[in-house]
Amino acid sequence: MMSEYPRRNLTTHVGAPVEMVPVETIDLIDAPDALRDLVTIDVIHDGNVIPEECLIDKNGESISLEEIDAEYVRERDWGASLVAERIAARLGLGHYTRVNIARVLMDFGRFPGSTEDKAEHLRRFAINYPFSTYLSYKQKKHVLEAYYDGISNNLELSLLNKPIKIAIHTYDQYNSTGTERPATSLITRVLGYQRESRMPDGIFDPLFPDILAESTADRVLRDRLSLTLEKAHIPVSHNYPYLLPEGSLEVRFQVWAYFMALRRHFEEIHPETADSSAYKRVWNLLLDTNLRSSESESLRSFLHMYRRPPVGQEAVFDEAAKAYEHLYRFCKGPGKLFAKEYRSSASRASSLGIEVRKDLVTEFDEEMNPIAVKWDSLAHVADTIAEGIAIYLRSDRPML
Repeated sequence: MMSEYPRRNLTTHVGAPVEMVPVETIDLIDAPDALRDLVTIDVIHDGNVIPEECLIDKNGESISLEEIDAEYVRERDWGASLVAERIAARLGLGHYTRVNIARVLMDFGRFPGSTEDKAEHLRRFAINYPFSTYLSYKQKKHVLEAYYDGISNNLELSLLNKPIKIAIHTYDQYNSTGTERPATSLITRVLGYQRESRMPDGIFDPLFPDILAESTADRVLRDRLSLTLEKAHIPVSHNYPYLLPEGSLEVRFQVWAYFMALRRHFEEIHPETADSSAYKRVWNLLLDTNLRSSESESLRSFLHMYRRPPVGQEAVFDEAAKAYEHLYRFCKGPGKLFAKEYRSSASRASSLGIEVRKDLVTEFDEEMNPIAVKWDSLAHVADTIAEGIAIYLRSDRPML
C-alpha cells in the first residue's frame, strides 16, 4: 500500500477542468474492437482542484484550503478515478474522462444554481455548500461559465457516437441510519419517474418520452453487470440507496442523446427543415439539457407557459412556435413509432451509474481521511466490472 494517497490534497492548479486521462492497456479482456469503441467511462466527483480565484470570498477575504478540507474529504468520491482507470485499461479504451474541479466547489452532476445549507442530497445544485455562501453572484456566474460550461462542451464532444456511457462513483460505507450499504450499486432509474411514474414537469421538454426514464440504460447491460459482480462474490443493489436526480449527468445525457437521435430521424424525413433558423432554435431548446441558455429558456416559457416573447422578437418566436408545432405533430403522429423503436434499439444511448463502496478501494483513518489505496480489492472490483462490460459487448448487445 502507498504511504500517501494519490492526489490527496486540494490544489489551486487548474490545468484543464476536465480531461481525457490516458490509460495504457493491461491484460486486455476480449471484446469486439468496433463495439469497444462505443464505450466511454467518466468520473465527475473525484477532482481535487479549486481555482485560485475561488479562494477569495465575496468580501475580499481569503478562504484557506484547510478550512474547507473536511467538506472536501466528505464530498469526494475517493478511489473512483482509480477504478475507472483500471476498467479502461482492461477494456483497452485508451483513456477515461475525469472532471478535475473538486465537488466541494462545483458538482457537474447537478443543474446550475446555488445550494443552500442542509439541502437534501438529491436536490442540490451545481454550486456546492459552503461556496454557495462564500462566493458573490459574479463569482458564481464565473464558475458556471468557465468550468461548468467548459466541462459540458468537452464532454459533449467526447460523448458523440459513444452510446454506452458508464459513470464511476464511490459512496460511503454506511447510511445515515448506520446500516451498511451494498458493495456496489447500479443506478439507472430517474428520481422523478420513481416518485411520479413520469418525468416531472418543467425540467426537460415534454417531447421527451416518459418511458425512457424508467431505465437510463439497457437493462441487459445492467443485469449482465449484476450477474458478473455477484458471481465474483461482490454484492450488488439496484437504485439504492438513492436514484438519479434529474440534474445528474446520466439523465441529462439520456435526454440529449434522444433528441439528437430524433433530430437525425426528423431531418431525414423533412430535409427542408435542416437549415431553417426556426427549427434550429427548437432543437437548441430541446438539446439544452444543462438549462444554461437564456434564449432557450425564453422560448421554453413562450411555448409552454404562454409568456410574452422578448420585445422585438415576436416574429422570430412565432416562427419557432410553428416549427415546434410541426415537430409535435410528427412525434404524436407518423413519428410516434420512433420513440417505441428507440427504446429497445441498439442505437439507444445507455447511461449507467456504478457506485462502489469507498472502503473496498480506499483505506481510511479513524477520522475518515484517506490514507492508502486497497489495490488488490480495487483491482478485483474493477476487473469484474470490465469483464461484465466485455461480455455484454461480446454476447448480449443487440445488433444494429
